[in-house]
Amino acid sequence: MERETLAILVGGGPAPGINGVIASATIEAINSGLRVLGLRDGYKWLVAGETSHATELEIEDVSRIHFTGGSILRTSRTNPAKNDGDLDRAVRALTLLGVRYLMCIGGDDTTYGAAKIAERTRGRIGVVTVPKTIDNDLPLPENAPTFGFETARAVGTSIVESLMEDARTTDRWYLAISMGRKSGALALGMCKAAGATLAVIPEEFGGQKIDLDRVVDTIVGSIVKRKAAGHDDGVAVVAEGIAERLDEETLSGIGQTSRDAYGHVRLAEIPIGALLRERVRVALEGIGVSTTVVTKDIGYELRCAKPVPFDVEYTRTLGYGAVRYLLGGGSGALIAITGGRVTPVRLEDLQDPATGRVRVRMVDVTTESYEVARSYMIRLEPEDFEEPRLARIAAYTSLTAEAFRDRFQRLVG
Repeated sequence: MERETLAILVGGGPAPGINGVIASATIEAINSGLRVLGLRDGYKWLVAGETSHATELEIEDVSRIHFTGGSILRTSRTNPAKNDGDLDRAVRALTLLGVRYLMCIGGDDTTYGAAKIAERTRGRIGVVTVPKTIDNDLPLPENAPTFGFETARAVGTSIVESLMEDARTTDRWYLAISMGRKSGALALGMCKAAGATLAVIPEEFGGQKIDLDRVVDTIVGSIVKRKAAGHDDGVAVVAEGIAERLDEETLSGIGQTSRDAYGHVRLAEIPIGALLRERVRVALEGIGVSTTVVTKDIGYELRCAKPVPFDVEYTRTLGYGAVRYLLGGGSGALIAITGGRVTPVRLEDLQDPATGRVRVRMVDVTTESYEVARSYMIRLEPEDFEEPRLARIAAYTSLTAEAFRDRFQRLVG
């Protein structure tokens, strides 16, 4: 009797733990009598209608890859549902490969593509997704982290700690730009774990467009307050998602920006670090403050890091659970873990009714978790605008106390 086939693909940016999912899913599938195909480069070749980039996986191919970084199947950001033609070719290629089950490892965009394939095949191909993103921005039950986040936070925290030591040694400030397209979870997590001076994340500005001057003054206010406390150094961790929320006039002043296959602005093409550094420098000069500001992008070095034990264990359970879900007759769900149990979440329950896209989990700034992080940051607070503290802080600038209040009090309004 011919064995049924499970195909595995990886979409979106790399994240620590991908190989753990591939390994555990492959082992469980083969032990359950399935044939396993690894589809290289995500949806890329499926959309082209090609089947030659599929390779059969055996247990010996994957048995020792769970503690390695990267993806043995590579990855891409190809959108299989960009149009009907792409989706039809992808489904046709899967059919030609004899795929009965499809496991997609990825974030919100990969999950969106998987949902469209599940919708189009109507159960003929069982589809399951496994949540992967260092941004930690998928709406998983019980606020469970996405795999890869814990490793990225650990590696990123080590980098921030080194920057903090360098800043202390050389009397300078670092603007550390952290990955995080929508959510500031990674930036906040690194800041909180390392004890950095402050984090600036999109969520603190509400749902509206972000005023770049407000971001600049938040950082400048922190620099002045640190100086008043006798310190000329610091590290501000800034989520790159700030750039995506800037108003169109500011973005157009930066230069041309392109978009990826899912319509997202390519944040790597926006020099948000250089832009902030220059704006902060000008703002500091304008109030008579001199300091050295250096930018450091933190992101690409996190994505293929060797996974920490949490992500190794987590991903092995996710891969196993995804296969058991498919073999149990399930389809059209994302696999999560709650209370140690595999928990399928229907893909349609993850979608935003207004856009049809997978909802993004943002940092909840009303929680005690955020409150603790915020309380340890050095930022201008309401009490800093009361005397005698106001005069003491303003004295480290060329502004009068009244002028300092007029300039910065809006930050704590």
